Amino acid sequence: MIRIGILGNIGSGKSYVAKKFGYPVFNADYEVSKLYKKDKKIFKKLKKELPRHISSFPIDKNEITKAILSNKTNLKKIIKVVHAEIRKKMNLFLKKNKNKKFVILDIPLLLENKINNKDDILVFVESKKEDIQRQLKKRVNLNYKLLNRFKKIQFLSSYKKKKSQFIIKNHFTKKSVKVGIKSILDKIL
Repeated sequence: MIRIGILGNIGSGKSYVAKKFGYPVFNADYEVSKLYKKDKKIFKKLKKELPRHISSFPIDKNEITKAILSNKTNLKKIIKVVHAEIRKKMNLFLKKNKNKKFVILDIPLLLENKINNKDDILVFVESKKEDIQRQLKKRVNLNYKLLNRFKKIQFLSSYKKKKSQFIIKNHFTKKSVKVGIKSILDKIL
């Protein structure tokens, strides 16, 4: 099984590109939202860490947002609690898909949280700033303060790009992504 990790800026289209590979995708953002809705153990841990912010189950994303924005250390506390569980979920996903040719890892802090292996193939999704801004404006309830808090804990694009074996230019058209993915898969195989 070949692991392909998708890197890029917030709003660059990483999840869209990940899906377009046509292989099983581990989407960390989706898994985190499932944890908030369904995992009482995570709720209890977060409530213990952030008693002033986390009050009811299922966890309300607004509570998470307020916690992150109220104090710089809260994001680290949340990541610490959630990260361990996401790693377990990823390992289950990898076990379940061990016979697949490829698996796609759509994990926003893949490098930052040292989730990648040295053998992973890393693909950087590159998008123009104005395209990213347009995509972000489409998001419901986008909080720019929150976005900036997340940007601060991410590695610079230049670093992620340097670490990547491939770059897909996402012009937010099916064709640009399809051509990029085909080229990558042809080179890998």
